[in-house]
Amino acid sequence: MAILSKHNLIKVAIVVLMTLLAACAKTLKTELPLLQQMDTKQIVVVISDDWDATTAKLQKFDWKDGQWQAADAAFAVNIGRTGLAWGLGLHPPQNGYYKQEGDGKATAGLFDLTQTFGYLEQLNTTMPYSAMSAGNYCIDVNGSSLYNQIVDENIVGKEAVKDSSEPMRRDIHKDNQDIYKKGIVVDHNEANVSGQGSCIFLHIWFGPGVATAGCTAMAEPNMDRLLAWLDPNKKPRYVALPRAEYMAKQQAWGLPAL
Repeated sequence: MAILSKHNLIKVAIVVLMTLLAACAKTLKTELPLLQQMDTKQIVVVISDDWDATTAKLQKFDWKDGQWQAADAAFAVNIGRTGLAWGLGLHPPQNGYYKQEGDGKATAGLFDLTQTFGYLEQLNTTMPYSAMSAGNYCIDVNGSSLYNQIVDENIVGKEAVKDSSEPMRRDIHKDNQDIYKKGIVVDHNEANVSGQGSCIFLHIWFGPGVATAGCTAMAEPNMDRLLAWLDPNKKPRYVALPRAEYMAKQQAWGLPAL
């Protein structure tokens, strides 16, 4: 039988200790609420009265000193014309109806915010920004290989975008509409599964109380403040839920107190 030297015993003890510490750290992390596991430092919260409401309130929160702190007062937003439905995002699978293409529902759940877009050459934001041109479309055509992706007609060809109802320059293609003048992509359905909902944005509204086809819309000054506040280094996320569902998820997801 081999006898370990004192030196080797110390080495074995160190390995065992490191393994135990790693296991403990992993256990502690998985016990943290969902947002704290993700190291999120900014959260955009949208709360509606119920699943069928077409308006809601939006409020921004920063993670400071180990807790969520409101960045400003809540303001009114418009959501889907038929309310909310679960989307495909960062949250665990849920019971209930999930967003489908064309159902008029905004996406409920927890999502990344990683990209912004608009008509202007640049915006007052530190988020990644893409200036849209007349050839940019977001493909909402079921069965398309480009489903749920913003594309350039000059690259993918006219045939690929001809049936899309989402030109990104609506000022050019949709009677001078300015709702996409400034916007933020909600990272819903990142696998681009056909039929599961596409082109979900935060954008400028047509006016108070005017519901959307599935996005979240707001007054332009509120959009300006939101864009200026977002910081990609803080891993900003977006959560939209009916109030009762929000309260039920608050502890497990690590959501701000309302």
